[in-house]
Amino acid sequence: MEEGPGLSRPAALAACFSMALLYVVTLYAPTVVLRLPPPSSFKSFMMRRFACAAFSSLVSVAATALVLPIRRWEVCDLLAVYGIRGDHVLQAVVLPLSLTSLMYAGSLALKLLLWVDSWKEHENCFGCFSFEYIYTSVQFLFRWILSRASNILAWRNFVVAPLTEELVFRACMISILLCGGFEKYSILILGPILFSLAHLNHFMEIYVKQNGQLLKASMIIGLQLGYTVVFGSYASFLFIRTGHLLAPLVAHIFCNYMGLPLLFSRRKGIATVAFVAGMMGFLWLLFPMTRPDFYNDRTKNCRCWHAYCSRI
Repeated sequence: MEEGPGLSRPAALAACFSMALLYVVTLYAPTVVLRLPPPSSFKSFMMRRFACAAFSSLVSVAATALVLPIRRWEVCDLLAVYGIRGDHVLQAVVLPLSLTSLMYAGSLALKLLLWVDSWKEHENCFGCFSFEYIYTSVQFLFRWILSRASNILAWRNFVVAPLTEELVFRACMISILLCGGFEKYSILILGPILFSLAHLNHFMEIYVKQNGQLLKASMIIGLQLGYTVVFGSYASFLFIRTGHLLAPLVAHIFCNYMGLPLLFSRRKGIATVAFVAGMMGFLWLLFPMTRPDFYNDRTKNCRCWHAYCSRI
């Protein structure tokens, strides 16, 4: 690609805003625009939304390729623009996942303590470590995995939503903002704001669940928007530092699985200590574990068009 900004800042912002708007509007297109009848079941409703999210994501990916001043159209280089790469996959998965888990040290410590308590209740039972007991436990785990695999909400939370959102709000938008000449620190604010605004479509759902209590629904959606801004900044940071889409993707999936981090526990004080220690470790290792040279062989001659390695 050509050196220097290939887009004006207003054009880059307009493109990113249009992508965020498209992502939300497309979810409601079947009923509002196409006037299709309501789906027959909740599963059909979610499958329709999956198709809409995939469609809007593909449109954003194609639009990004047209907007950016790309000179070489080799598949490998083009995919690298979006952070889709086959190199350094292990680092892009293990390091960001390990770093993200530090934020959930309190939650993980509490789960471990509860498991130990449950084990202590049965440690004196006869046959707890027999072959039959182990076989039953394995069967239970296998059934749990199958139930998750067939759960439509699990597919939304752990596959469709993370993949499409990371493609649009990280791979596409960050590429465009960098091409527009925005500094990485500005991108860590602009991208997450658009990411959080795209979640405003959940307001009516929360409003109905709260029986029409506007104040309570506003407080809940405000908390969610605040969390999405913080996570969006972190995910954008991971993408810019690593240049690997897998880095924010695995963090997104893990955060969706864990929910909000546990800040304190009245019953288990050690969980609070673990949370504080984990956050300190997270802040201490944030930059060292996201060093660009961990994810790229040649930081001075990176395959990615925006040269994230040489800028950081």
